[in-house]
Amino acid sequence: MNELFSLDGRIALVTGASAGLGAHFAEVLADAGAQVWLGARRVDKLQALQSELRAKGGKAETVALDVTDAASVQHAFDTMREAGAVPDIVVNNAGVGLGTPALSTSEQDWDQVVDTNLKGAWLAATEAARRLVAAERKGSIVNIASILGERVGAFVAPYAASKAGLTHLTKALALEWARHGIRVNALCPGYIATDINRDFLASEDGDRMRKRIPQRRFGEARDLDGPLLLLASDAGRYMTGTAIAADGGHLVSGL
Repeated sequence: MNELFSLDGRIALVTGASAGLGAHFAEVLADAGAQVWLGARRVDKLQALQSELRAKGGKAETVALDVTDAASVQHAFDTMREAGAVPDIVVNNAGVGLGTPALSTSEQDWDQVVDTNLKGAWLAATEAARRLVAAERKGSIVNIASILGERVGAFVAPYAASKAGLTHLTKALALEWARHGIRVNALCPGYIATDINRDFLASEDGDRMRKRIPQRRFGEARDLDGPLLLLASDAGRYMTGTAIAADGGHLVSGL
């Protein structure tokens, strides 16, 4: 691996690491040499992934973490500190979606989506930054946003609003924290095939969407590896406040 992309000696926290893209991101960072802390609400769901990463020679630990709860976020960082770990890479991946019309969306639904996708990223990012500043260390925070923060679709109002907010939060934090050597960037995936959406993407509706993507295909998790490593590593050391789309050209497709 190019030395610039190496994460040897780095400590990374991935939120929402129990499945899907979070688990994939954790594997990518571990393969690049980072010690990876896997964060999610249920540690038992993380243990299988921890074992897999360790079996491959990776360094992985688990920590209980509910990003919507400030006390839980603080406790998770305290737990890592007690183990001698202050993360200098944070991947804010924890997120939830909701596919209902706006008129059928309850306040509880709205809060669940926005609290996880936006408030959760805010809590984890600020807790990490406080500790990095106190330790006089540099760091990189990667917020997993979405192309739905740039262009909207039907039945995703809370999700789209939360991701648009996350992209703007990324820029605001980047401005404030650059002086501390903390970079904050957003990775905005397009439609990436995962276990959650695979059935939809294979449906007739999904195929119609695929045909509107300039590359005429949905993304795979590995299509995000390069952008993630760029933002997390020294290869992107002069990048902060950016939002990188990895979407097969979906954002630039014709209206």
